Amino acid sequence: MTQPALRKIIPIVPVSEPAGGSLYEAQKKIYPRSVSGRFARWRWVFVALTQLVFYGLPWLQWGQRQAVLFDLEARRFYLFGYVLYPQDFIYLTGLLVASALSLFLFTAVAGRLWCGFACPQTVYTEIFLWIERKVEGDRTARLRLDGAPFSLEKLVKKWFKHILWIGVAMWTGFTFVAYFVPARELILQFLQTKMGGWEIFWVLFYGFATYGNAGFLREQVCKYMCPYARFQSAMFDKDTLIVSYDPARGEPRGARSRQADPAALSLGACVDCTLCVQVCPTGIDIRKGLQYECIGCAACVDVCDGVMDKMGYARGLIRFTTQNALAGKWSASHMLRRVLRPRVLVYTTLLGVLCLALLWSLVARMPLKVDVVRDRAALSRIVAGGKLENVYRLQIMNATEQPQRYRIVASGLEGLAVASEAEVKVGPTESRWVAVRLQIPYGSVEAGSHPILFRVADESGRAHVEEKSVFLVPR
Repeated sequence: MTQPALRKIIPIVPVSEPAGGSLYEAQKKIYPRSVSGRFARWRWVFVALTQLVFYGLPWLQWGQRQAVLFDLEARRFYLFGYVLYPQDFIYLTGLLVASALSLFLFTAVAGRLWCGFACPQTVYTEIFLWIERKVEGDRTARLRLDGAPFSLEKLVKKWFKHILWIGVAMWTGFTFVAYFVPARELILQFLQTKMGGWEIFWVLFYGFATYGNAGFLREQVCKYMCPYARFQSAMFDKDTLIVSYDPARGEPRGARSRQADPAALSLGACVDCTLCVQVCPTGIDIRKGLQYECIGCAACVDVCDGVMDKMGYARGLIRFTTQNALAGKWSASHMLRRVLRPRVLVYTTLLGVLCLALLWSLVARMPLKVDVVRDRAALSRIVAGGKLENVYRLQIMNATEQPQRYRIVASGLEGLAVASEAEVKVGPTESRWVAVRLQIPYGSVEAGSHPILFRVADESGRAHVEEKSVFLVPR
C-alpha cells in the first residue's frame, strides 16, 4: 500500500493592527498661511472677475428681459440678443468641446493653470479662507484657537465665521437659481415668502454644496474628488510650465543667518523655513518634486521669493519652469521658445477654428425654425372640386423678440397649392403648430410618393427656411 499523502496544516494567524494603530488615519486639517505677491494678486484678480460675472449676469437687463436666462419651463434660452431653442443643442456641444480644448491647451502650456486661478473650488476656498482669516486671524492664531479649550471667545468667533460662510453660500445658491428663474421675480418671491419648492431645494442644495466644499472639504476635493488631478499627467510633457523647486540651487538646505555666506557653510539657497509648505492649500512640500496634489496656484513661489529677498539671494528658487529648462539650465527666452511646440499649435488651431465656426454660426443663424410632420390621421384624401389633398402640421418657431408674419409656400409638383391659410402670425419667441393643406388636381400625377418642398419666410424675405417632405398619391 502506498503511504497517504501528507497534508499541510496552515494555521490561521489573526491580522494585527499596524504599529501605528488603526488602518485609517483621520484627515488632518490644513491651515494655509496668508501670502502676498504677484501670483497672489493675479489669483484675486481672477476671483474678482469670475464672481463679478457669476453674481452680476442675472441682474443684467437686455431690453425688457434678463440678459442671460435659461427658461427650462418654456424651453427658451436667452443669451443677450439671441433666443435659443432645444434644437440649438449643437451650440452647447460646441461650447463644451471648446472648453475641453481650452483646458488641454492651458494644461499643455502651463499645467494646472485653471485649477490654481479660476476653478470654482479654488475661488470659493479663497473667499472662505479670507473670511476665516478676518474672523479668526492668520495661521498661528487659527491653530491656537482650535487647540484652545472651549470659551466664549471661541464660540463667538466660530459661530460668526459660519454665519458669514452660510450667508455667502446661500447667496451663491440663490444666484445659481436666478439663471433659471428671472432674478427680479425670484427676489420678489423670496421677500413675499412665495418661493416654489424646486427653487428652495436648488438654492439650499447649491448653497450647502458650496458651504461644504469651500468650508470643510477644500483640498480634499482637489486631491480625491476631482478627476482632473488623476489624468493631468497625460497632458504634461517636459516643456510644460509647472511650479518647480530647483534642487541644484537649493540643496543642501539649512538654516543660517542673513549675514552668513552659504558657500562657506556648504549650503544651498534653501533656508529650510518650510514656509512653502505652510502656504500650500493642499499641504504638500514642493521640494519633493511635482505631485498630483499640486494645483499650480504658485503660493509657494510668492512666499519663497519673499524669503529670497530678505536673505539677499536671487529669486526663483521655486518658480514656474519646465523639466527641460531645469535640467538644461535654460534661459527664460529659450524656455519660452519651446512653448510653441506641435501639440500646442494643434490645440490652438483646433480651438481657434471651433470658436470662429461657432461665432459665425451664431451670427449667421436664421431666427426661424420649421419642423414638418405629416398628419397620420389623413394621409391622402379626395375633396370637393376634384382635388387630391394631403395634410401636414408645421411647427413654426419665431426666434426673435418681435411678432412676425410668415408666408407658407409649397413647390415640387405641377398644380400644387396651399389650400389653407398661407400667412401665419407668430408672437415673440413663440412656437406655434399650424395645420397646412396641400392640394393638386386629381389624376395630374401618377401614384406614389413625390418629394415636395415647403418654404416659410417672413415679410421681408430675409428670414426663410426650406423643409423637405413628400406628397402621397394613392393607387
